[in-house]
Order: sequence, then C-alpha cells, then structure tokens
Amino acid sequence: MTDNSTITARIPQIFAPLLTQKKRIKFFYGGRGGGKSYAFADSLLIKGCQKKLLIACLREVQDSIKDSVYRLLCSRIKHYRLKDYRILENKIVNRSTGSEFIFKGLRDTDAQKIKSLEGVDIAWIEEGQTISKRSWDILSPTIRKDGSEIWISMNREAPDDPLWQLLAAHPDERSLVVKVNYYDNPFCPEELKLQAEKCRRDSPDDYEHIWLGLPCKQGANQLIPPDIIRRAFEPKYISSSSSSALVIGLDVARFGDDKTVFCFRRGRSCQRFIVLEKQDVVSVADYCQNIIQDWQPARIFLDSGGVGGGVYDVLVARGFRRLLRAVNFGSRAIREDRYVNRRAEMWDNLREWLSGSLEVSLIADEDLLFELINVNKSYDAKGRLQLESKDLIKKRLGRSPDKADALALTFAEPVYDAGPANPQAASVENLFQTLSTDSKW
Repeated sequence: MTDNSTITARIPQIFAPLLTQKKRIKFFYGGRGGGKSYAFADSLLIKGCQKKLLIACLREVQDSIKDSVYRLLCSRIKHYRLKDYRILENKIVNRSTGSEFIFKGLRDTDAQKIKSLEGVDIAWIEEGQTISKRSWDILSPTIRKDGSEIWISMNREAPDDPLWQLLAAHPDERSLVVKVNYYDNPFCPEELKLQAEKCRRDSPDDYEHIWLGLPCKQGANQLIPPDIIRRAFEPKYISSSSSSALVIGLDVARFGDDKTVFCFRRGRSCQRFIVLEKQDVVSVADYCQNIIQDWQPARIFLDSGGVGGGVYDVLVARGFRRLLRAVNFGSRAIREDRYVNRRAEMWDNLREWLSGSLEVSLIADEDLLFELINVNKSYDAKGRLQLESKDLIKKRLGRSPDKADALALTFAEPVYDAGPANPQAASVENLFQTLSTDSKW
C-alpha cells in the first residue's frame, strides 16, 4: 500500500496549492499534457485519506457514471494500491475516514435535485469549458458548507466560456487561477512532447489552442462571432406588428439528454424559447398543437431527423400539414452551389440576419450565445460551406446546440412578411431569387 507522501511526490509542484492553500475557487486551466485530471484525482484521494469529506465530481452532462472521472479515480486507487478505498457501483468510499466520492451531471439538475450537494466539502468540476451559466448559477449557492471549495479543471474553447468569464477573467481574493501546460508537468510523456513540437511547427494556431490552452481564435473556424450576438442582445425597440409573420423553429430531442426547443421569431425579433425535457413523440405533438392554436404561427419549421419525423407525422394526421415544413438537416441545400446541406444553409442565413444592416433583437441568453459561437465551419472541395456535425459538437462541448438549432430552423425558407405564405404562389427557389435579403425573413 502506498502512503500519502509517495502520492504527493507524483503531483507536479504547480498543483501544490490544491493541498496547501485554502481558497473557495481553485481554477486550473491549460492545454493537453498538463496533468490536470491526474493531479486533481491524486490530490482528492490524499485528502479523502486524511479526514472525512464529501467530494462531488461534476460534469455538465453525465448519461452514466462511465462519463465521469469515476474510472480515472478507480485507476489511480489501483495504481497506488490504496486499500482503504472501496469502489462501489455509483460511488467510492474510504473505509477508514468515511470519505465519499459521488458523481453527478449538472445539465438536468434543477434546484430541488441538487440539494443533495449542500453538504459537499469539495466539488470537482471536470471539463469546465462545457459548464453553462445556468448550471453554475444553480450549483454555486448550493456548495455552501463553511470552508467548502470548488475545484475546476478545463481546457478553454472560446473567449466567452461561461466559467472563464464568471470566475477566471477577473478573480477575487478567494480565487486561485493557475495556467498549466505540458512543459509545467515533469511527468509529461516524451511522446506527448514530440506531438506538441510537431504541432508547433506545422500548425501554430492549433498549437496555441491544443497545447498552450488558449481559446480558439475568433474567426478561424467560428461561423458566428460573439460580437454580433452581443449586439443583438442589447435592449432595443423593434416593432413586432402583425405585418411580420410569426415563424417557429422546432428542434426535437434526439437523445435522452437533448432538449426539445421551440423558437419564436417575428421578423427581426427573436421573441422567446420554450424548452421541453424528456417528452415522447405524442407529448411534443400535443404541445405543438396547443402552440398552433394559441399563437397562430405562419410557419413551423420542424427538424424531421430522428424522432422529429414522428412528431411531424402526428401533426400532419391532425390536419396541420399547411403550417408545417419538415426540414432534414442533412438533406440537399436549396442553393447547392454554396452549401453542403440544409443545416449549413440555415445557419448561414442566421449569420447574415445577425450581421445585416438592420438591427435585430435576441433574448439575452448566455446558453444561446455559448451554442451559437461554438459551431465551427469548414469548406468542402467545391468551396461549399459545411458545419461541424451535431455529434462532434456534443462530444466536444458535452451538450447539443438545441436552442441555436431551433433558431436556425426559423431561417429554413423565406416566409412572406404579410402573413402565411401560399405554397402555390412560387417555388422556394424562386422566392430566394425574388425576395430581398432584408425583407425575406
């Protein structure tokens, strides 16, 4: 069995404050190879051996315990042969001190469900770049025990990462913010150092982001920059008279932790979002029918991929075909010469709307901003715009851009400003040619 001094010797000196300093927030960030996860795990195992602690290991999304740092902690316990620790199915317990490690996802945790964290001594937030402002606003006042600490490890993604802006950009005296990279880690494998050096030579921008922990450079791969979104967040008066058609985008949840989102847009004003969780096909169709009856939209553009097709079929069977447009994100773009698929086309229409000469209005929503700025672009061999897939975005950020996709859906096709479009009046292709950029939406 390994004693604590042996484990401590394996923790790089830059992480010593985890064990020696008393701070409310301990925020460590940087690039690949810095050893943040290992240092956090080892330090917490040491602390759990010293006295009874309740330690919560948290992520934005945790579909199962396999998504958490549970496996890392188990690996370190076995590596050091820490026989006092007992590994259970959903938690880890120290039999000598009574310390417990518990594991939770924050995204689907509301103010009631999170009460179990009130007695936490240390909360470890892994992959802090994926944590939403909403999750932080619920979590922060819940970790309220005297002397409690919140440890955060993250690799920055965007300049506007919520936890970076809230905690690290302007730290107070109760916060410790430390940047750590592979060259700060004496235990960094030589293979990683060789990979870092090759990246530095071949792709300096990637090197800065991946290995030095800097956020992605604005404009390099980003489709929508944050400044135009912030401008749309600013309070302003934009007429929402009946002459502007109400258009609704409906992004239907594809997986268990995704959310079904309705986005309401009237002309140059995005007016509201409605978010549903864990709803079946019929329940979503029922909700949509109520919205149709109460709000009388001119169009509902519905993501028909996955279970969305079932919602569409139910609504068509109920007589709402005229109002609905089924949109498959992966289908051919209307303007095939410019876009790889409909999703890229809709998102670019959204970008043009935000950056146009006329003022537009968005609900000031930090989650929406986070989603909008974290969809990356590229171009195919024909020079057509394509976007990072939803699956890759979810893997990278720990969440699906449900609100942003619902907003983008409102730009699937032009809709007459004066009311519901007549589908017999003109083809969609002709509408794109005859309507001006500023008036068609």
